[in-house]
Amino acid sequence: MADDSNKRSVFGFVAAAAVAGLIVGAVAVYVTNGPSGNDQQAANGAASCAAATQRSAAIDKAATGAVAAMLATTEATSLEGLAFKAPDGADLSLADFSGKTVLLNLWATWCAPCREEMPALDALQKSKGGDDFEVVAVNIDRGGEDKPKKFLTDIKVESLAFYRDNTMGIFNDLKRRALAVGLPVTILIDDEGCMLANMNGPADWASEDAIRLIDVALSGG
Repeated sequence: MADDSNKRSVFGFVAAAAVAGLIVGAVAVYVTNGPSGNDQQAANGAASCAAATQRSAAIDKAATGAVAAMLATTEATSLEGLAFKAPDGADLSLADFSGKTVLLNLWATWCAPCREEMPALDALQKSKGGDDFEVVAVNIDRGGEDKPKKFLTDIKVESLAFYRDNTMGIFNDLKRRALAVGLPVTILIDDEGCMLANMNGPADWASEDAIRLIDVALSGG
């Protein structure tokens, strides 16, 4: 019961932070509700994600403390069709990360909570990143890439690759699935592209709580 109380307390804080992110970025975010290439494979892919829902209890138990707002999935949800750009500008989707557990994070330079949690995401990638895990932080600033790149340089991010989607397509897809209400958005995804847990709002991703959650995800629950 203490864990439930902790989750409600942290969730309240995170929800407030997410709303703040929405207000700060209201002018910058333009969301559409039409169809997109990012979610064309969702219905077919979900059928292969039933096993991910069976790990819900283990993921939920591990989502405590600094990451208590992570909500374990209860529905089979494939996210392998989510698309964005690689650091070299090439087209990518989460399907390209098959075989690797991913912590997907959407961020923007105008989102204050995003800016605050970026060093922690960088630290998590530095400590846990490898062949079986990656923090995939996708910048969704409109316009050119100079501003977000300069921001990452200024705060000395060294371990995160510069993934990007200035079309807002990836955010729009997650919004249609009721997985995004503001920024930052963070989703834990297994090595088959299936969602394990999600949250809106910031967290201390360099904390022992976060590392324990990632370890549980990597172990298969």
